[in-house]
Amino acid sequence: MSRHPLLDSVTAPQQVQHFSLIQMEQLAAELRQFLIDSISVTGGHFSSNLGTVELTVALMHHFDFLVDRIVWDVGHQAYPYKILTGRKDRFPTLRKHGGLSGFLKREESVYDHFGAGHASTSISAALGMAEARDLLGQDFSSIAVIGDGSMTAGMAFEALNQAGFLETRKFMVILNDNDMSINPNVGSLQGYLNQIINGQYYNRWRDRIEFAIKAIPVASVSRRLAKVAKWSEESFKRIAVPGLLFEDLGMKYIGPVNGHDVAALLRGLGEAKERMAEGPVLLHVQTKKGFGYEPAVKDPLKWHGVTAFDAEAGEIRKAPADPAKPALPSYTSVFGNTLTDLARKDPKIVAVTAAMLDGTGLNIFQKAHPKRCFDVGIAEQHAVTFGAGLACQGLRPVVAIYSTFLQRGFDQVLHDVCLQNLPVTFAMDRGGIVGADGPTHHGLYDLSFLRCMPNIVIMAPKDENELRQMLFTAIYSNRPAALRYPRGNALGVPLQDPVAALPIGKGELLREGTDLLLVALGTMVAPAEALAQRLGEDGISCAVINARFVKPLDQDLIAHWSRGVRGIVALEEGCAPGGFTSAVAELLADQGIQRPLLRCAVPDHIVHHGDQALLLDEEGLSPRALRERILEFQRQLPG
Repeated sequence: MSRHPLLDSVTAPQQVQHFSLIQMEQLAAELRQFLIDSISVTGGHFSSNLGTVELTVALMHHFDFLVDRIVWDVGHQAYPYKILTGRKDRFPTLRKHGGLSGFLKREESVYDHFGAGHASTSISAALGMAEARDLLGQDFSSIAVIGDGSMTAGMAFEALNQAGFLETRKFMVILNDNDMSINPNVGSLQGYLNQIINGQYYNRWRDRIEFAIKAIPVASVSRRLAKVAKWSEESFKRIAVPGLLFEDLGMKYIGPVNGHDVAALLRGLGEAKERMAEGPVLLHVQTKKGFGYEPAVKDPLKWHGVTAFDAEAGEIRKAPADPAKPALPSYTSVFGNTLTDLARKDPKIVAVTAAMLDGTGLNIFQKAHPKRCFDVGIAEQHAVTFGAGLACQGLRPVVAIYSTFLQRGFDQVLHDVCLQNLPVTFAMDRGGIVGADGPTHHGLYDLSFLRCMPNIVIMAPKDENELRQMLFTAIYSNRPAALRYPRGNALGVPLQDPVAALPIGKGELLREGTDLLLVALGTMVAPAEALAQRLGEDGISCAVINARFVKPLDQDLIAHWSRGVRGIVALEEGCAPGGFTSAVAELLADQGIQRPLLRCAVPDHIVHHGDQALLLDEEGLSPRALRERILEFQRQLPG
């Protein structure tokens, strides 16, 4: 017998519009059970989705999203939405190659109105849809669901500011307030949200005050009395709801509403739907991350994104340890431990992150140096310029950030750091192909967009020991510097202690050769060495250079060895346009070195989600694919 018979009967979300309250509560319970059953097998974002189950059901009752528009911020809280919009049977393929995306994608479903993988874009997108609707003479509601800390980003308030100014009708923002992003939310805004505990009390009395004021005959009210009445209303509002930030921005505030009470949600959405006819509305919904699954409630961070787990035991499955092979450290932990150790010797070292303490390894730093660790919330632009301000006063800031998220601070890196030549270090985790999170999270573009900026030093380590050396080099370079390293485990090489600086702009010759030159960067260095060894057994002599630096490139080393071979192969785990292999091509052209060049990089296309090794193979960057490409390249060389 099915564990979710009512859910199984839903073939289209429009059916939920005709469900009774009891049916909707049953549907929510079955939907949550389905999430637990399914994600325990596939893995995926977990605790955030458990928190939006009832909200999704209530939204489906009030709106038809074939007509109405909804934008889920980030998208990792939208699994219940995906399930109810016809993708339940495909859930076993979640985040697998060729399967369902872990986020929303316009090409995946007509119900996915806007794709996203980064935070705080929902209000802007939904507002744009609403304004386009009015210009085109259409009629539908436009809704943004924002939460998981996304309200800490400035972009969200830029959109709220415009929505209030435009007085956009049939436009609603749902604030899914769960006190969390991935790590617990930080900043004064979170304290403000926590103060809105009397919101329902205010809403009741606001209507009564407005009714009383309007009931006074206009002719009998002097201008002075009218001003007093208005002042009294405003004063009451600020007593009842501290700050009234959202109303001051022009949004009609409703809430807070219990986000796990279907009846309360239906009432809140019903009121919001009525008020949307007059102008923009913000519905404040309070939910709990991980709701309905006790292990996820107790530790929402651990259960934010999970691999397969034992649902009954509440334990995440781990691959059995091989006693013959010691566990390898992750690049993230090596970074966190190294920065922590360096900071013990240098009180000027400080760390900055944007809501990713654990993800970047700065949780290690924070425990040792709590006053020198700054989590600014989901606000990457602010993180970069905040770091620039720290550097202005003589500190040595390290901004730890995922490669994909640094894209959000492009202008700040250029304008506030590089143009002023400030010594800010950018530690870019998750460089390269990251796997199941897909195109919004691959760290493929960092080398390209940073390489065009003046003054910056750009590095990528071949292993964890070189990561330590590069971090030290960056911090004490006295100029903007960036190092990028991959997700996952390091190689297990010995760590030199004490850590020492590398000469800036100098690569490393790993192997001499006369037929081919392999110039590799970062994660491609170890495969290049292995390929050179194997090709040597086939009679092809390969020189290998570990470039280390993308900018400045070691022109002398690469040019010297390029002149002595028949062909050159440049390798990087990044996008081909403008990246490391482009730098090598530019160097050869500038030096007048006329040798055939094979550029092994990710082509100019979107890399979808799937197993990391499989994606590398598809992009021609796996050991097998690289060998085939290089052999074919060698066969076509003249002479």
